[in-house]
Amino acid sequence: MKLDKIIFYVSTGVLTAIMLFSSGMYFFKHDMIEGAFKSFGYPTYIIYPYAIVKLVGLIPIWGAKFKILKEWAYAGYLYAFTLAFFAHVMIGDGQQGTVIVAFAALVISYIFNKRLYK
Repeated sequence: MKLDKIIFYVSTGVLTAIMLFSSGMYFFKHDMIEGAFKSFGYPTYIIYPYAIVKLVGLIPIWGAKFKILKEWAYAGYLYAFTLAFFAHVMIGDGQQGTVIVAFAALVISYIFNKRLYK
């Protein structure tokens, strides 16, 4: 049980760090992110709302009381990471490594969340 908690907190911490870094980039390096979004063919007006959603999704993941919202947050991140992975692969910029780490942290966090909060 103690090891499960450690694994949950470490994996969720890694996921949180990646989301905080990513959202920070969206806010503080907007011009760079705008260029990336244009290269993906994404509309740039979604940058700020997407950054906010990335941050808001962390709240139910860390909270034990938000069971339904937690499932939606995990699903939303899974969807976002899948799209991000293939977007980076399709344009060939080699930036999919962080997405793979985020995906692994997400899956591990989800599995150990289920073990802890049955």
